[in-house]
Amino acid sequence: MIELRAKKQFPSFAIDAEIEIDAEDSGIVALFGKSGCGKTSIINMIAGLLRPDAGKVVIDDRVLFDSKAGIDIPPYRRDIGYVFQDARLFPHMTVKSNLLYGAGRESGTRFDLDLITELLDIGHLLTRRPGELSGGEKQRVSIGRTILSNPRILLMDEPLASLDGARKAEILPFIQRLRDELGLPIIYVSHSIEEVVRLADVMVLIDEGRVAASGDVGDITSRLDLYPLTGRYEAGSVIAATVKDLDADYGLTVLDTPGGDIRVPQLSLSPGSALRLRIRARDVALAIERPTGTSFQNILNGTVREIGERIHTRSDAAADAMVEVSVDIGAPLRVRITRKSLDELGLRIGSPVYALIKAVAIDKHTLGRGAGSEHAARYS
Repeated sequence: MIELRAKKQFPSFAIDAEIEIDAEDSGIVALFGKSGCGKTSIINMIAGLLRPDAGKVVIDDRVLFDSKAGIDIPPYRRDIGYVFQDARLFPHMTVKSNLLYGAGRESGTRFDLDLITELLDIGHLLTRRPGELSGGEKQRVSIGRTILSNPRILLMDEPLASLDGARKAEILPFIQRLRDELGLPIIYVSHSIEEVVRLADVMVLIDEGRVAASGDVGDITSRLDLYPLTGRYEAGSVIAATVKDLDADYGLTVLDTPGGDIRVPQLSLSPGSALRLRIRARDVALAIERPTGTSFQNILNGTVREIGERIHTRSDAAADAMVEVSVDIGAPLRVRITRKSLDELGLRIGSPVYALIKAVAIDKHTLGRGAGSEHAARYS
């Protein structure tokens, strides 16, 4: 259990945050928000790198900071691992020496070198020096070094921010494996909704130093009232799914979801594998009659449950205003349509509709692995 109640005044910014997380049961907890909202400052206060003006930090009933009681445990005694944006490896040491730096300081360590090198696939790098590694390899070594220090909890501060798209895709499955195979609680800071959906089970939404909302990733991303904070362009829904079948003739995988079967491009996952499916609001169309003669592979029955406020694509173009609609398909599904479409379809709260989703709109970047599944979601 992690408890944080902290206030911190900066020259032009203030943090006043209260967070209570059962990190062990929550898997990966994401602190999500726009750049500069206070995410890094919050985990720095947990780690002891930043001292709150007032408040309390507790992990598993161990008080790390309490302004009233005068308690402030130094960072090196907090048993917290911290992975930074940059790898911060020692350039004069080999990969093996970097990994073992700080390892074994405590008795009863849960992790050993062989386990971590296998988990992160870095065993072949042990004799190299950091200057010989790619950005993704450096970050994997950095993660391994942090885990080998035997932390009780792992803090990750935008660990993929300095990497390009290909290197990010390389690292994500390894972070998923940390969650599934080590049972190590992780707090993951990010301003990328794609990373959060791929990795996290719980989202804590930070806005201007305060907690705007917290809860299941699917619940938070489906709320229309939070779209200014979760991202207008990338707004979408997160839906739990299970691999049902393979349509080998057409190279499609059939997923079982609360709304019915959804077809996506073929995945190398076996039936029964759990994953999270992210469907962007801009990739869904609505109809009031079931369409025929269409290329849409996914047509789901639903009911309009909420109609959000108008979204202007340009401040001076009211005619281009969009609206977001929440449709109940057995799970909340966010849909973005024009105001003209809303009026022409005559949509109201309770209106029956059909949600239309192209199979090709659901690419590998929209798939997250469900907790406990054996394989990362990937294309064949």
